[in-house]
Amino acid sequence: MPDLTLAAAEIFLTTAICVILLVDAFLEQRHRMMTFRLAILALIGAALCSAFIVPEGSITILNEAFIADPAGNILKLFSYLVVALVFLYSRDYLVRAGLFKGEFFILGLFGLLGVMVMISANNLLILYLGLELLSLSLYALVAFDRESGVAAESAMKYFVLGAIASGTLLYGISVLYGVTGTIDIGGLAEYFAASDGLNVPAMLGLAFVTVGVAFKFGAVPFHMWLPDVYQGSPTPVTLFVGTAPKIAAFALTWRLLVEGLGELHGSWQDMVIVLSV
Repeated sequence: MPDLTLAAAEIFLTTAICVILLVDAFLEQRHRMMTFRLAILALIGAALCSAFIVPEGSITILNEAFIADPAGNILKLFSYLVVALVFLYSRDYLVRAGLFKGEFFILGLFGLLGVMVMISANNLLILYLGLELLSLSLYALVAFDRESGVAAESAMKYFVLGAIASGTLLYGISVLYGVTGTIDIGGLAEYFAASDGLNVPAMLGLAFVTVGVAFKFGAVPFHMWLPDVYQGSPTPVTLFVGTAPKIAAFALTWRLLVEGLGELHGSWQDMVIVLSV
């Protein structure tokens, strides 16, 4: 039986989202502030789980698909803080704009859950699932203002390019799996540590993964969708899109490149430098 206490924050937040969904479905509009309060309480509860359940060193569970370590907990705590600030800022704005709906906070929590999954992922497929959970939440948030044609257009551009990026990322993962025979980040590290370096198929897979991730997070030169999304989104959504995904991008880069391909830093270092300019 796996020690699921190491995933207590994710389990708590998932449960809280389900509860908030049910409560919000039966709330009248004049009581909608309750959803905001419950979302803040969910963030506080998840933060307490991450603050007090800290493993000693790196521990993997669930067939090594989930990794818990102190650095991951710090990133999660920072994510909670960012999302809490977004929620606090957005409350008055949404009320003034007539957009105060529970869906905003629920989608924000789903996006946060995606970030948390990416932070603790020790498997390429889990990384992808966390990234897609974050992305799907962002697509809906960008189109949150249903009366705005600009927001709908921005969300459509974001969705189409995001779908292309997802396909590119999945193709890169499949190539890496074909070369190494594993999708575990630890397995990738062992394979490349034992090999002489990146062969051509592995370089191709890494390039596709990097391009897919760069598209998802708007890194140069794959940022063509970013101005439209920032301009067309409601201001709180722009704040969310501009902050939370960056934490996820850092976590993904750290897990995949530093931990998985750290032995081959000379092969991917220049590529990351170009994308970070």
